[in-house]
Amino acid sequence: MEQILNVLMRGILGTIAIYFINSMLEGIGISLGVGVNFFTVLTSGILGFPGVLALYAIGIYKLL
Repeated sequence: MEQILNVLMRGILGTIAIYFINSMLEGIGISLGVGVNFFTVLTSGILGFPGVLALYAIGIYKLL
């Protein structure tokens, strides 16, 4: 039960981080919006902050 709660909390915090990072990037004129959907929440929930970084790394890779 503790592990499910841990994944849930990391998913919520990862979603909040994605929202604020997207807002910050839009503010400086970079269009690298990582969408908030089931897969991004699941990725950030399972992997935590490195998962959020991986999502943005994939976004940068797609820009190249």
